[in-house]
Amino acid sequence: MNKIATNIAQIHERIDMVCQKVGRNSSQVNLIAVSKVKPAKQIETAFHAGQKLFGESYVQEFRDKEPLVKAPVEWHFIGGLQSNKVKYLRGKVTMIHSVDRLSLAKEIDRQWEKIDGSVDILLQINVGDEASKSGCDPQDLESLVRSVAPLPHLRIKGLMCLPPHSDDPEQVRPFFKQLRELSEQIGRLQLPGVEMIELSMGMSGDFEVAVEEGATLVRVGTAIFGARVKKA
Repeated sequence: MNKIATNIAQIHERIDMVCQKVGRNSSQVNLIAVSKVKPAKQIETAFHAGQKLFGESYVQEFRDKEPLVKAPVEWHFIGGLQSNKVKYLRGKVTMIHSVDRLSLAKEIDRQWEKIDGSVDILLQINVGDEASKSGCDPQDLESLVRSVAPLPHLRIKGLMCLPPHSDDPEQVRPFFKQLRELSEQIGRLQLPGVEMIELSMGMSGDFEVAVEEGATLVRVGTAIFGARVKKA
């Protein structure tokens, strides 16, 4: 078994153990392999090891790499997104995790209208109130949901966050808990066209805590593909 396949198997084992610990069904948790800056060959290796979902963060890189991946992978876009670049994702990704403003949602809707299609989206929340990170302010979430929900070519499926970094996963737990509670608040509104079924949270260093707090999508890159090589 190659290293990537071994890593994927180990991550699934860790997810299974956490789910058993907290009484969740591991089928409720999907692994997204974060493949940014990784070549098409490594993505195909991961696919042949059973990995189906892949997350990209940079539009230009995705545009160039996507045609090179011949395996029928499912693409998620998980990075910050400028409205003028949405066209490069049109019809190629099944979910966009990083919708944080109405203007972006409108552009996504406009692009998918061109192909008479629709796309699943998650609303990104800035749970740590960090100026360096994108995301809707938690206090503005209900307003954003109500504004985005009527757009006919989008389906709101849940929430996403990038919490403040910490080497101690327990320091991140309150932010995961906050996202889950926000999801529950929106779910209670029972708004048409809005489903709070996905929580995209947790990465290589803290995904186990995220699963304990209700994550349904964990975004793991380093623990699958290895550390990124720093350019000199």
